[in-house]
Amino acid sequence: MKFGIFFELSVPQPLAREDEVQAYRDALEQCRLADELGFTTAWAVEHHFLQEYSHCSAPEVFLTAVAMSTTRLRVGHGGVVCVPRINHPIRVAERAAVLDIVSGGRLDVGTARASTITELGGFLADPDTTKASWDEFVHVLPRMWTEERTAYEGTTFSFPERPVVPKPVQDPHPPLWVTVTSPGTERDAADRGIGCLGVAAADFREQERRTGEYRRRIRQCDPVGAAVNDQVTTMNYLFCHEDDAVANRVGGAMYTAFGMLNSQLLWAREVYPTPAYRSLGNLAAGGVARVRDDDPAARRPVPEGVAIGDPDRIVRAIKVWEGIGVDGINFLLNTANLIPQAQVLESMRLFAREVMPHFAEEGR
Repeated sequence: MKFGIFFELSVPQPLAREDEVQAYRDALEQCRLADELGFTTAWAVEHHFLQEYSHCSAPEVFLTAVAMSTTRLRVGHGGVVCVPRINHPIRVAERAAVLDIVSGGRLDVGTARASTITELGGFLADPDTTKASWDEFVHVLPRMWTEERTAYEGTTFSFPERPVVPKPVQDPHPPLWVTVTSPGTERDAADRGIGCLGVAAADFREQERRTGEYRRRIRQCDPVGAAVNDQVTTMNYLFCHEDDAVANRVGGAMYTAFGMLNSQLLWAREVYPTPAYRSLGNLAAGGVARVRDDDPAARRPVPEGVAIGDPDRIVRAIKVWEGIGVDGINFLLNTANLIPQAQVLESMRLFAREVMPHFAEEGR
């Protein structure tokens, strides 16, 4: 089981510049500590115009800073938006190759379609073409990383033959992923031989279904790249404290706050009705676990499976995720600077000390 960290870089109202700066500084410090503690990857989203929810509009710059301040931690796009009006595919290939070089071959490239009409509309991009453009991106990116010269004639973009330079360090190229929010994307990932990067919390049953479907289909995949990436990861939340009640209070507040910010994405897809984007209104993670009505102190604001609690509780939750076959969990550590940085860092240290050893590879 691999453990990564996942950044939206949310900022609290009233969106002061100093809070934006603090969000980035805190994230970089968290990455440096994650590198020391043995976390595997730092993932950063790409979002535009989503005030408060995500101020991570230039992840390639943030991930470069992460790479330059760490030695082992991999850096991952979670994921780069594959819409030509937002990112030209040649520029994506070039930036990724440079980041792979400067990081010493530590890059993972997640791909995405963009989530909302707010983002797509800001670039005057057509939501009905994003699935087609994503498919073209994932087919042509590996070619530009491995071919001496590449030309492409497609539906959503075309370009004449050119030598796309530089080439990445990793041989044959960085692992490719697709971000998975709604059901069905795991099939798209498997059919193309790329990794399944969960970026929305799913309950045990839904993740087990997605993972099983992915495992079945990838055996017969037609890979878009020169190597198959057959990994499945899921997104979670992390706040680890020796006192479960404290973890419940502090981490639960973070979990609830993120859910409130995230809720805008559930309904933004209804603004522009199109079959290209399925409604997310019924896809929220499972509800609060049932408890005895006569024990209000036992009630928790987070569902079972969320890594908020004391070390023993988190170990039990992760063992279930491990049992359904996921290869890794990527943790959101904070929301809108809600948890003081010192507590976030101590949560990471406790998790590394008391939880991670239960899932270490044999011989390590």
